[in-house]
Amino acid sequence: MHTPVMLKESVEYLALQPDGVYLDATAGLGGHTGAIARRLAELGGSGLVLACDRDAESLELAKTSTADVSSRIRFHQSLFSRLGERLTAEGISQLDGLLADLGVSRYQLTDGGRGFSLMTDGPLDMRMSRDAHAGTGGTAADLVNFESEKELADLIFRLGEERRSRRIARAIVRARPLTTTGQLAKLIEEVVPRTEKIHPATRTFMALRIAVNQEQEELDALLASIPTLVKPGGRAVIITFMSLEDRKVKHSFQAMAKAGRAQGLTRHVVRPAEEEIWSNPPSRGAKLRALELL
Repeated sequence: MHTPVMLKESVEYLALQPDGVYLDATAGLGGHTGAIARRLAELGGSGLVLACDRDAESLELAKTSTADVSSRIRFHQSLFSRLGERLTAEGISQLDGLLADLGVSRYQLTDGGRGFSLMTDGPLDMRMSRDAHAGTGGTAADLVNFESEKELADLIFRLGEERRSRRIARAIVRARPLTTTGQLAKLIEEVVPRTEKIHPATRTFMALRIAVNQEQEELDALLASIPTLVKPGGRAVIITFMSLEDRKVKHSFQAMAKAGRAQGLTRHVVRPAEEEIWSNPPSRGAKLRALELL
C-alpha cells in the first residue's frame, strides 16, 4: 500500500474550513483524500472533497479505503488539464483548497503489469491511465522502439537529467525491439556503470514515464489553472519529488506572488520530519510548497 507523504503538514496548510470544498488532484489510493474528509467530518459542517486521479484502478481502491467518509467525497477520473470540467460537473465555481502530490503511487510502481518497475519484469507500458481517453494512448515501448536515437537521447537527458543519455540511447536503438521492463533495465545496466546507490536505469525509466504521461505539460496546466480553480483566500498545496517539478512549482508560485495574485506560505520548501523519513523512506525526497490566493 502507498503511504501518503506529509499528511499532517498537507492538512494544516490547507487550513480546512467546516463548509469548504477541497480538491485532491492526485487521489491515488485515497490517503490524503481520506484525511481531508475525516477532518471535515470532525469540523461538523458540510465540507466536501473532490478526489481526482487519471488512474481509474487507483480510484477504485481509494473508494474502498475511504468508505467510512464516502458521503463527503466525489470521485472523478481526470487529468490536471480537465479539472475545471470536473468542478463544473459538480456545480462548483471555485475551491477553498487544492492539493496535489506529484509522486508516483507505490501501487503503480510495484505492479509489474503496469510497466513502471525496475525490479519486476513486465510490459514496457508506463501509462498512469490505461484508458485511452484519460491518457496519451502511447506506451514506453512506442518511445523506445520508434523514436530516433537523437530524440531518445534528448528525452532521457531533459526529463531524466541523465548525463549518460547518448550512450543509453545508442544501446537502445541497437537492441531493438525491446518489449519488457526487464530487458530495458538489463540493457542499461550493461552499458552504464553503477556509480550511485540508485539503479543505472532509474533516470531513464523516469524520463520515459514523464514523456508517456505528458507529466510536464499536465503540471503546467495545473499551475496555470490555480488562480481560476481556487477562490481568493483559498490555498494550494503541492508536493514534488523531482527537481524538474519543484522548479516549475517554485517559479509559478513566485510569479503569482510577484503579480499580486497570491502570497507564499512556505518561504523555504517544507521537507518531511526525520520520524516520517525513518518510517516511510520513499518520503525522503518530498518537497512541499503552499500559497494562499489573494
